[in-house]
Amino acid sequence: MSRQDDGKESGARDWRETLFLPKTDFPMKAGLPAREPEMLARWERLGLYERLREDAKGREKYILHDGPPYANGNIHIGTGLNKILKDVIVRSRQMMGKDANYVPGWDCHGLPIEWKIEEQYRSQGKDKDEVPINEFRAECREFADQWINVQREEFKRLGVTGDWDNPYTTMSFDAEATIANELMKFAMNGLLYRGSKPVMWSVVERTALAEAEVEYQEISSPTIWVKFPVKYGKGGSSPKWISREEPTSQPDMKYVFPGDFILIWTTTPWTIPGNRAISFSRSIEYGRYLVETAENDFGPRPGEHILVADKLADECAEKAKITLRRTDDVPSELISGIRCRHPLRDLGFDFDVPLLEGDHVTEETGTGFVHTAPGHGRDDFDIWTENRAWLEQRGIDPTIPYTVGPDGVFTADAPGFEGKVVINDKGKFGDANDAVIKALIEADALFSRGRLTHDYPHSWRSKKPVIFRNTPQWFIAMDKDIEGAGDTLRARALRAISETRWVPSTGQNRITGMINTKPDWVISRQRAWGVPITVFRNTESDEVIPRAGFGKSDELIARITDAFAKEGADAWFA
Repeated sequence: MSRQDDGKESGARDWRETLFLPKTDFPMKAGLPAREPEMLARWERLGLYERLREDAKGREKYILHDGPPYANGNIHIGTGLNKILKDVIVRSRQMMGKDANYVPGWDCHGLPIEWKIEEQYRSQGKDKDEVPINEFRAECREFADQWINVQREEFKRLGVTGDWDNPYTTMSFDAEATIANELMKFAMNGLLYRGSKPVMWSVVERTALAEAEVEYQEISSPTIWVKFPVKYGKGGSSPKWISREEPTSQPDMKYVFPGDFILIWTTTPWTIPGNRAISFSRSIEYGRYLVETAENDFGPRPGEHILVADKLADECAEKAKITLRRTDDVPSELISGIRCRHPLRDLGFDFDVPLLEGDHVTEETGTGFVHTAPGHGRDDFDIWTENRAWLEQRGIDPTIPYTVGPDGVFTADAPGFEGKVVINDKGKFGDANDAVIKALIEADALFSRGRLTHDYPHSWRSKKPVIFRNTPQWFIAMDKDIEGAGDTLRARALRAISETRWVPSTGQNRITGMINTKPDWVISRQRAWGVPITVFRNTESDEVIPRAGFGKSDELIARITDAFAKEGADAWFA
């Protein structure tokens, strides 16, 4: 048997004839780029969706509520996977004998779309604030409509079956009218109110964000320990022992003396100008410590006394490179009688800083005392407002300052720091932290400093850091009685959760925990593209209409709802 030059045997047998190979009418190559459009066109010609609906008439309905994607770009792996899984569920239910009519939808309002239009403006050198609002809204609507059409074809190309000719969109006139009508129901029930609270604020996007619009990323932050000088408390030179329970006599005075310092710790030095109180816990054991030696040129000095949680004293001493000796017990029941001076008093912070008991205070880290800036934190705000009457009785102004503006810059409510930048419009931390730390060093109030890597809230859209900032916003009360109903929105939500079957059941625990701890719902956004808050407010009395008891409320609600149904929410701005 001879061989050819290519190394193969001449006259070799074709062994495929001896094998039982599978045979199929399917082509060896799928050719999907060509065949998929043909298949979709065939489904269209057959009226597949309509035939499914006709065939399912009279059956038990199965409804999948489509949590919609944003109409702001091409679909991606996440949106594709989401739609395919929903399609599998709907098709399986249809095959199990249900009438499973899938109606797709799109979220068309809010930051994602407005952000895209603003990006276009920035690239063209245009200022959004100089564009008439309805012109801007028209561009947002056109942008959303364009991407609905693109995404619809992309989802259809994936083979997803649904009522693609009649989707729901949040920007349809009917939807906008319904949203406005539901909002005015909250006003009529007495749950809608305008208040001033610290909210998560995106400087980049110039708007408040709800918790669901925030994600956490790891960053490195400066940390500082700050000395608050005791003005008076239980001590021999005190003008008065200020306490929640006024004493009938002045017992042994050895615990707190003017000249001592209470030590706090924070990862946000820029919030020190917003400080109005210090929080403590009665469950923590505190001590009075003498500074015996100190290595640094700044910070604690030998001979000074500081008050700190016993469990954290060694850690504080190590950070500041000092040695401490415990000299006295400081019973927590006496701490509420202390008032401190603000460490930056000479810059204009000339007010007393009271000690307030708070459940949020722990001894896991820090000093056992918590710096409390009611305009920059939820716990801070809650403890300050809960003690409002107590503060007023003792001549302490309970007003919460607006220390940071919407542009992330210190206002005149932060004397000595006005114009310093907390976060700029690019999402970068500015010079505010350094300015505050420098001022604390000059005031001999900085105990120690360091850095900490920790999770920090960021806008899910811009991916930039956000801040807690005291701003006037519109809220829906979670725990206020609904007029004429005898329960609250939180109670209704929790009841609805308990009456719903959850698959998997772990989802019920998660959302129950979220609703149990959810603060009042901030619904306002400092944006142009969305459904406006359709109420009128008396700036003098703060009364809102429509409201219960206002004679023309029903007429007003009907007029607004009808206008939105005919013209969309643009009617509000016409």
